[in-house]
Amino acid sequence: MSHPMTLVIKVGTSTLTHQGGSLNLRRVREIVDVVADIRNMGHRAVLVTSGAIGVGVNRLGLSERPADLPTKQAAAAVGQCELMNIYGRLFTDYGYTVAQILLTLDVIEDEIRKKNAENTFARLLEMGALPIVNENDSISTYEIEHMNSFGENDTLAAVVARLVNADRLVLLSDIDGLYDADPRTDPDAKLIPVVHKIDGDLEKIAGGAGTSLGSGGMLTKLTAAIIATQGKIPMNIINGSKPSLLYDILAGKNPGTEFICS
Repeated sequence: MSHPMTLVIKVGTSTLTHQGGSLNLRRVREIVDVVADIRNMGHRAVLVTSGAIGVGVNRLGLSERPADLPTKQAAAAVGQCELMNIYGRLFTDYGYTVAQILLTLDVIEDEIRKKNAENTFARLLEMGALPIVNENDSISTYEIEHMNSFGENDTLAAVVARLVNADRLVLLSDIDGLYDADPRTDPDAKLIPVVHKIDGDLEKIAGGAGTSLGSGGMLTKLTAAIIATQGKIPMNIINGSKPSLLYDILAGKNPGTEFICS
């Protein structure tokens, strides 16, 4: 992969935060270090970040993710400010300007607004900016109440990959990839390195929800893989605790699970 690539990199809540919900600043710094270096290598990158509600929960002093919608929206508003402030300062250290883009499902479903989003992404990338994308959880109650709409940003990341005509989508998860059983409960679970086809059996293997602060699970990642590969964009799942694995992907290696375009 010696030619310049456009990567869409999605970071989940469990990767960005400690168990209590506060930001894992060391992890965030590691991710920024690698993404900035990828930019220095001549590649383009779009970062899709989760964590706004989780970070907001901690910032507001809440003991757990709220159940009521208005508090979720408030937490998202507080947490989004915190995330962008930190991303902005860290990427500025490397000379890169970040741009915040908050999307909702209705933008993607309307052709005119979708085209506007495509134009914005294209011009930002042309100007050397680094787009940082999240759902607009403070405004769109649909996304919060119906998590399968974007699936804790997994599906959103796949949609963004198609909007920017990415060369590859990479999901940074809290495990190494897709397993044939839940590795957190089954010690004999084996990593599935390559997926050529997503069917009902694979969906059963993927299981259900993710962490208490996030809402995504492996099933939402399969949905993302379907969207990406249907757009001829390969997708990788790697362990987000090891951001340097992104270098392996650029080198043509497969450090997790790769979904091949059908």
